[in-house]
Amino acid sequence: MNEPATAIEAAVAASPLHQLKDELDIVIPTIRNLDFLEMWRPFLQPYHLIIVQDGDPSKTIKVPNGFDYELYNRNDINRILGPKASCISFKDSACRCFGYMVSKKKYIFTIDDDCFVAKDASGKAINALEQHIKNLLSPSTPFFFNTLYDPFADGADFVRGYPFSLREGVPTAVSHGLWLNIPDYDAPTQLVKPLERNTRFVDAVLTIPKGTLFPMCGMNLAFDRQLIGPAMYFGLMGEGQPIGRYDDMWAGWCIKVICDHLGLGVKTGLPYIYHSKASNPFVNLRKEYKGIYWQEDIIPFFQQVVLPKDSTSVQKCYIELAKQVKEKLGKIDPYFDKLADAMVTWIQAWDGLNPTSASFSNGKTG
Repeated sequence: MNEPATAIEAAVAASPLHQLKDELDIVIPTIRNLDFLEMWRPFLQPYHLIIVQDGDPSKTIKVPNGFDYELYNRNDINRILGPKASCISFKDSACRCFGYMVSKKKYIFTIDDDCFVAKDASGKAINALEQHIKNLLSPSTPFFFNTLYDPFADGADFVRGYPFSLREGVPTAVSHGLWLNIPDYDAPTQLVKPLERNTRFVDAVLTIPKGTLFPMCGMNLAFDRQLIGPAMYFGLMGEGQPIGRYDDMWAGWCIKVICDHLGLGVKTGLPYIYHSKASNPFVNLRKEYKGIYWQEDIIPFFQQVVLPKDSTSVQKCYIELAKQVKEKLGKIDPYFDKLADAMVTWIQAWDGLNPTSASFSNGKTG
């Protein structure tokens, strides 16, 4: 980093957003020691970490000194959820959603352990968490596109012709960040572009319009768990399942149709992180190949989903979505019947650990 660590720490401590340290958890899925946190220390150390250990629970995961954290492995998941633990993926980064469930904070920031601090065009280290918080604390504008990007960003506003009746915006439920260096490509694209790197830093945040889906990436993501947490289920992936690497995208499709239904917003763009390690495209292809075929049916399904008016909470929306997944996608493969059942189990487990969360609907408590 260009700046001395002490200067960065001073800037972070002085930030008015620093007060959210008691309202936000950082969730990290991992199979290895978390040495990468040293680079993030100036930005993340004030916050509580929830680490979800994937794979062998007998392996010891080391966390750098000075971080406040709790660590859960597969044995803990089985102990806490009992039979409902079957909905949490094994040997897949989708296990991270267990951290969303056990958190008691209003906001979640999740990051992968191969993501480092990026630098902006001037060479300054990017405080990704601060930008995510800015995104979540400012409204979204899904009903009318603002050509000057996010009108709530510093130095921006609504452009001429933007309806005044829509300028209040809606609560932002999800902040989707991007990545420099290794792009988030599927296996076929990785194979034909093995050396491609993303070097473009675009200083912009967009609200994804209502009715538009997007491929959500879970490696640099923040959300308001009170608004959308019960829908942030990363599916049934990994060991024992016929598909992988679609966990975050599945969650993204689900949260988007629910946000559209409940009048919530999703932002994408800033902040950037530096994605340091490309995964093996041949391994990825084995995990993805069924999903590559299935997505041609899955995406039209989500584009056509209609949720009933009485689905006024995230849980009700999600249970209805599970029902429609079973009815319409179950015809493609028995896996989707299994996934739909897991979606229901996830909601039951969520409500078991978060009994008051069912009162949240449309961003307001009942």
